[in-house]
Amino acid sequence: MRTINTLVVHKQLTIDLSQNLLQCTCKTIPFLRWMIESNVLFVDLQEYSCTLEDGSTIIMNPFKYKVLQLEKTCKSYLGLILSVALALLVVIMIVIASLVYRYRWKIRYMYYMTKGKYSYRKILPDDDDEYTYDAFISYSDDDRSFVFKDCIEKLEKEENLRLCIHQRDFMPGQDITVNITNCIHSSRTTVCLITREFLESYYCMFEFNMARMESIYSRNGRNILFLVFYKQLEPKEIPLVMLELVQKES
Repeated sequence: MRTINTLVVHKQLTIDLSQNLLQCTCKTIPFLRWMIESNVLFVDLQEYSCTLEDGSTIIMNPFKYKVLQLEKTCKSYLGLILSVALALLVVIMIVIASLVYRYRWKIRYMYYMTKGKYSYRKILPDDDDEYTYDAFISYSDDDRSFVFKDCIEKLEKEENLRLCIHQRDFMPGQDITVNITNCIHSSRTTVCLITREFLESYYCMFEFNMARMESIYSRNGRNILFLVFYKQLEPKEIPLVMLELVQKES
């Protein structure tokens, strides 16, 4: 086509393809379009025969109209294919995002348990001696004085219970998230001191949700999570998952 275009610049050129069966497919559209737009004179152009994608043969009369029909068909197929592919991709992404969001705490729990060299499937017996601590205390730093002056004083010294306090018992040098999951896993119960500061703290809510996952996936659904509402809160301030836990397990 490039060579012929060069030739017709300087002189008139006539080509006879009347005895040649053309191919009318999406791949040959550039050639068919060139036949219409070039300065070449094709003998009996309106009587040319063309084979379609499905193997059928048609007469290209009128030639230009048939080519336009073919272009529309190819465009519609391409648009349909792209639309379907895009729609499927969007649906798959939405499904994956929904599943990840729904099971986000389970996924994180499994990840950190694996990272901490524990198996999330391991079920600890009810024997208290199997646990390093009687309770993991989850609290905001704003309530630190209550934990150290009251909880430790009353529960450890008077009741002889073993408490896990993050500022005292976390393993130095280890990732804080692994420390949290390991300590919850090795504690018989988890006690959360619920305050506004607790609800606003990322790590406090992380501890709360990890304790929920521990209860579901490592303790056969046995409730190990105790919520102590240390300060008065309106129900609208409390996350739905926490309200549901209060209603079912309180």
